Amino acid sequence: MADNPFPTAVIFTALSVECAAVRAHLPKTETLRHPLGTRVERGRLPDSPWYVALAEIGEGTLTAAVLTAHVNSWLSPQALFFVGVAGGLKDDINIGDVVVATKIYGIHGGKQTPEGFLVRPEAWRAAYRLDQAARHALRGTEHRAHFKPIAVGDVVLADAKSAIARHIHEHYNDAVAIEMEGAGVAEAARLIGTLDTLIIRGVSDKADVNKRERDAEGSQLDAAKNAAAAVVAVLRELEPTGAASRP
Repeated sequence: MADNPFPTAVIFTALSVECAAVRAHLPKTETLRHPLGTRVERGRLPDSPWYVALAEIGEGTLTAAVLTAHVNSWLSPQALFFVGVAGGLKDDINIGDVVVATKIYGIHGGKQTPEGFLVRPEAWRAAYRLDQAARHALRGTEHRAHFKPIAVGDVVLADAKSAIARHIHEHYNDAVAIEMEGAGVAEAARLIGTLDTLIIRGVSDKADVNKRERDAEGSQLDAAKNAAAAVVAVLRELEPTGAASRP
């Protein structure tokens, strides 16, 4: 286990643009290397009691699940956040808005029968302690924050009229955004039993055929910055627990 005298919050990102957006809030970092090869950048978050361990882990639910368990046993964090961009699924969720996931849907579970596909939903709730800190921290902030469910699947959705889009609309109708890692984090945290997690996403596109155009206009960068600012605000509101809260 890495030396960890102060309370630590882990922040995972999938993409380099997301990682850079979070790192911009950490004036100084050190690189920690696990013998298995995992690397995190750890630094003190100003105006807070927290050390942040930041990692860019790549895309996908399986990677997110494995590394959540791995980093939990290595760094013993008090909280873990997945921060990045997502595709918006609702007309009233604008590009640049922030979505804090109150519920995470795994969209691929089901049974294919001669009568059709029978959905077998999986869902995970946000950690109450982190949800409450986020609601207080993001109330009335510059960027619109929505506390809503999100859909998670190992797919990049760039067609709002596709079969997957219809599947989400029909069976996960309250989901306002789609991304690729949150279900892995949530399931690993459930198995760990003691790790609070929260998914925070900036909406970079509308999960439609204009996705590439929006990305080219810089929407990913803006959405990543908004999500990073949101997680920083949450951490400044969140109180550590136990003896580690007294650095």
